[in-house]
Amino acid sequence: MRIHVSKVLVLLAVAGCGTPEFRAERSICAAEWLEKIPPVYELRVVEHTRYVRVPTGVTDCETDGKRRRCTVETELQERTYTSMDRVDIRQPERDARIRVCAQAACVQKFGNPECKAPAAAP
Repeated sequence: MRIHVSKVLVLLAVAGCGTPEFRAERSICAAEWLEKIPPVYELRVVEHTRYVRVPTGVTDCETDGKRRRCTVETELQERTYTSMDRVDIRQPERDARIRVCAQAACVQKFGNPECKAPAAAP
């Protein structure tokens, strides 16, 4: 079960970049390298970032007839925090192998690492 979920996550993670041909090659390589370098999970302390709205100390008020409406100005501030996450410690190596595999397949089929079709001659 764990490997099937990982395959889906890998395919979803790579779906957003490159040409459709590159994504197809990357999918083939991902399946191959997931078998060769299966996930190994460990609990690790991971640093994350979130953004929170914080009051600036400035209040902007408007009067409309008898009614007064005040709004407290805020700004987004970056906050870091740590948590214990389940991390696949083999992911970086597997991702590098998948990238090289896909680029090699693209060079072989299209003559370039991005799988871009050659431009038509005018």
